[in-house]
Amino acid sequence: MNVSPALPDATVFVVDDDASIRDALSLLISLKGLRASVYSSAEDFLAVYKPEWRGCLLTDLMMPGMSGLDLQALLREREVTLPVVVLTAHGDVSTTRAALKNGAVDFLEKPVDDEVLMDVLRNAIRIDDERHRTNAESAQTAVRLARLTSRERDVLELLAQGLQHREIAERLAISPRTVEVYKARMMEKLQCRTLADVVRIGATMRSDLSANRNS
Repeated sequence: MNVSPALPDATVFVVDDDASIRDALSLLISLKGLRASVYSSAEDFLAVYKPEWRGCLLTDLMMPGMSGLDLQALLREREVTLPVVVLTAHGDVSTTRAALKNGAVDFLEKPVDDEVLMDVLRNAIRIDDERHRTNAESAQTAVRLARLTSRERDVLELLAQGLQHREIAERLAISPRTVEVYKARMMEKLQCRTLADVVRIGATMRSDLSANRNS
């Protein structure tokens, strides 16, 4: 499995209080073609963290000061989406469950096979890539939706519900020809090529509206 070419700046951020383990992990990660950045504590990592960082976090569990679970919980509280992999010599059922509940993509016990670790890290980076792609697409869709007039939004929503032009015309008290005009303008603004694209964006719009009402 290769790292996505869309992530040339992807980095594995290693947090471990044991210098020998940090060095070994950094060397392994580098030899396998990934970039590594190491920190001796959760506090050191948090002190320099930037929201634009891409890749994944590989953290020890038991450390002086803030533990790996505490770090993970704080990142989740701050809505940091960087995927987290926990690597520890002190794993048990309760800590594994806590880490996974907080959103860890995997929980590994030391010593771990090099290839197993690298597969997990590459998967975490892939997850980060997919999250950012989805967020970017959602942001672009939101910008395009904002360009629509209220009537174009009406046509979009009714098309997404599966209504035909004549049915939409009856609902909106306009002619089928006018529906076609609104549809053409709407599809141009949304950069939709097919009706399937319209249905997908319409479903996203309804989902966002529902989430806003429930929040």
